[in-house]
Amino acid sequence: MKFNPANNIQDLQYFGEFGGVNPSISDSSTYTFLSAKTMFDTFEGNADGCYLYSRHTSPSNLYLGEALAAMEGTETANVSASGMGAITPVLLQLCKSGDHIVSSRTIYGGTYAFLKNFIPRFNIETSFVDITKLDLVEAAITPTTKVLYCEAVSNPLLEVADIAALSKLAKKYNLQLVVDNTFSPLSIAPAKLGADIVIHSLTKFINGASDTVGGVVCASQAFIDQLRNVNDGAGMLLGSTMDSLRAASVLKNLRTLHIRIKLHSTNAMYLAKMFEADGLKTVYPGLPSHPSHKVFKNMMNVDYGFGGMLTIDVGSIDKANDLMELMQQKNLGYLAVSLGFYKTLFSAPGTSTSSEIPEDEQAAMGLTDGLIRFSVGLDNDIQRTYTIMRECMEELGILNPILS
Repeated sequence: MKFNPANNIQDLQYFGEFGGVNPSISDSSTYTFLSAKTMFDTFEGNADGCYLYSRHTSPSNLYLGEALAAMEGTETANVSASGMGAITPVLLQLCKSGDHIVSSRTIYGGTYAFLKNFIPRFNIETSFVDITKLDLVEAAITPTTKVLYCEAVSNPLLEVADIAALSKLAKKYNLQLVVDNTFSPLSIAPAKLGADIVIHSLTKFINGASDTVGGVVCASQAFIDQLRNVNDGAGMLLGSTMDSLRAASVLKNLRTLHIRIKLHSTNAMYLAKMFEADGLKTVYPGLPSHPSHKVFKNMMNVDYGFGGMLTIDVGSIDKANDLMELMQQKNLGYLAVSLGFYKTLFSAPGTSTSSEIPEDEQAAMGLTDGLIRFSVGLDNDIQRTYTIMRECMEELGILNPILS
């Protein structure tokens, strides 16, 4: 049977304490026990269904984790207070002093900074490679490599990882393949393609309202148990716990994700086609001109399209800034970082979300200062949006006016 993540979410049934159609929110930081022995057993991890302290977990967090695991097709999941609060414990759980990580060169700036600047103090090193070139990936693997890390669709260059091929490499060398799927929920199912661990920043498309920060690790029960271990679990001991109220909020928004992703993808495809036809340097996985278009097409759940992220290059940071400011003035969206909001968000990643990456490395990977990253919104009339965007570009001399 075809894997349908939206159906898996829909088929979950939760009732509230008093029969509510939403599960009751566990607004408690600690939980009572009828016997001291049960408390002891819970500390030891031997009392399934009992709750001890909300840093460990809570009913609200477990509901959300169960829904996200169903979405990704993994045994279970653990939610956290942020996307970085999911990424960092996973890597620290998988690696010890002397170990090595092979990572995609184009990843979220915070992840890059963690791998390049922070984790080396634990004597864990990272090699950054072009994840689309499997020969370079394999060449970077050493006897101490433990993790192969990538983003399904990379931030901000929208490089697409061939997850099935990377999974074969990971298995060949006994590595854990960790995939950040933040840019492509529902569209790509990394675990079904062979990824061992799937991570999301819930802050983005999954929540979709730009009002909550959160993260999740979707993986096997055994690995999530390791993360939650009270003695040596990185997820437990680093304390990146999601608040129960926020977990309940994300769970409600998750139920409309399939509707939102379809429109994000439809709108992004329309803008990408029009921008490319206008002669703008446009990158979008749904365009046949994208180097990994066929790779994405072979992996995707076709119902949900190629995602809501695209980039254009307008030539310089001054032009990029002028265009973004003008589009914001015209109420076409917001000059803001993040993604997945109902309005379009645009930013110049070289000076914002990827600013942690040194300029020489940005240049080497093709991250130019004129690049604008769009998180395309849920506009009801995307043709009108495009028309006004084009007028902005004409006004600034980025595009020549159409002669009637």
